[in-house]
Amino acid sequence: MKQRVITALIALAALLLILFYAPQQVALGAIVIVMLAGAWEWSGFFAAASHVVRGAYVVLIGVLLAAVTLLDVDVRLVFQVALAWWLAALVWTFFFPTRIPAVVRWVSGALVLVPLFLALVFLYTKSPELLLFALLIVWVADSGAFFAGKLVGRVKLAPDISPGKTWEGVIGGLVAVVALTLLRTTWADTDLAVFIPFCLAVASLSVIGDLTVSMFKRTAGLKDSGSLFPGHGGVLDRIDSISAAAPLFALGVGWVGLG
Repeated sequence: MKQRVITALIALAALLLILFYAPQQVALGAIVIVMLAGAWEWSGFFAAASHVVRGAYVVLIGVLLAAVTLLDVDVRLVFQVALAWWLAALVWTFFFPTRIPAVVRWVSGALVLVPLFLALVFLYTKSPELLLFALLIVWVADSGAFFAGKLVGRVKLAPDISPGKTWEGVIGGLVAVVALTLLRTTWADTDLAVFIPFCLAVASLSVIGDLTVSMFKRTAGLKDSGSLFPGHGGVLDRIDSISAAAPLFALGVGWVGLG
């Protein structure tokens, strides 16, 4: 736990420096690096993939990121496609364990990383504070679920995918998100009748992101996607929940009066 806390504090400090003090080009470059690192780890889900194959996958994701950046892409359409993908992934988790063909693993990585990239860039360019709040929803939901699960967790959420997760933990995470939205009203005018359901939907989708990436890890026989962050695993282990939540948050900022 001590190692996890130290790593989390260092990562948080680095994130705040990049979001609020680094030049925009540095922040956007950091997002690209995280996505490419995520692509490298995702390629570890390919059965017996060589370094050449894994490198090729990183290049492929890099090309897709460049394409959606340089071309006149309808980001709202991309976010809608991402939302459809994550809802399909939710249904998919009900049938796990199932065989995941190689081509599906390749395509799924793009469906996870490309919309996440666009969502992070979209939110950052609108406002670093907006991006930080989206991340806070996910972190608060995850932390609330962790502590609630430790204290009162009994009923397993998806034992074949993530044995440690419980329904009590999920509920605890959602309660924590409600508390976060109420706290936000102390410094920003908010329509809670709209804002609370929206934040709960974002938090719920973050759980699907976590379970989906865990499903791929289980299929590949991996506990963690990597070891970059001591006590926390790899990049994908840190962005799995965000990858599902961020596109929905970006899609809905206008609906709830944030954009």
